[in-house]
Amino acid sequence: MKTQNEIIKQGYDALINSLGVPDTIRFIQYFSPGKGDYTKERHQWLDEKTLADVLVEIKELSEDDTNQYDEIIE
Repeated sequence: MKTQNEIIKQGYDALINSLGVPDTIRFIQYFSPGKGDYTKERHQWLDEKTLADVLVEIKELSEDDTNQYDEIIE
């Protein structure tokens, strides 16, 4: 079984081999671990919504047909 460090190194190597160094850096910078405690913070908005509300919002998002990754690909 591989160690976590071995998997991370293999992942970086795969990205670099596929994208090259500059684009690998851009790719990694796009994703951030974030801050705060999502489990706690989600209750600030989620507890006020019903399941039906959430489903309506999901449907609206899919209808918007926006591509959040355009800036990376261009």
